[in-house]
Amino acid sequence: MELILGLVILIYSAIVHEIAHGFVADRLGDPTARLMGRLTLNPKPHIDPMMSVLLPLLLLLSGSPIIFGAAKPVPVDPFNLREGRKDMALVALSGPLTNVLLAIAAAILFKILDVIPILFPFEIGLVLRLIVQYNLLLAVFNLIPIPPLDGSKVFSMLLPEREAAAYVSIGSVGVFIIFFLLLFPIGPFQLGDLLFRLIEFGMTALGF
Repeated sequence: MELILGLVILIYSAIVHEIAHGFVADRLGDPTARLMGRLTLNPKPHIDPMMSVLLPLLLLLSGSPIIFGAAKPVPVDPFNLREGRKDMALVALSGPLTNVLLAIAAAILFKILDVIPILFPFEIGLVLRLIVQYNLLLAVFNLIPIPPLDGSKVFSMLLPEREAAAYVSIGSVGVFIIFFLLLFPIGPFQLGDLLFRLIEFGMTALGF
């Protein structure tokens, strides 16, 4: 039951993450996501069979300490954005920030219901805890500054334009770099362990 709940919550949290990208892009001048019908909670246009279902399910069943999934990225045309790189960074940041806000909202609701035990069935507590956990995971993971993750678009703002373009262009191999770092430690550094500790810190800060 918890596996199914976790998968559903992870998928919808990733969908809200992508909707946030599209909504902010629309407000900053790029209507692409809205015109393509991607600003909707209907999962159909957002689901990627591999990243949204198969990958997180395999990680859950394998007992991996880090469970990750993603919705299909919303299309953003940077040439439509009014302030180019700056707006692109804001679009990128909106996804992880939305996940953090969802985690905070779920934690607050958990605390409110916790003081009224008669209205606090175990199932609701489990759902809220999973919402906090998976939204923190999505926020922390996506802020890793490795293309094509959101953190790379924010980090590129610190680079000169030419170097930023070269850095972001490695996004086609960035996924392999990320999975390599998750699977193989480099000396004392292990990305999976770092993510786990950051999520654990966030859970503790929110009272779990």
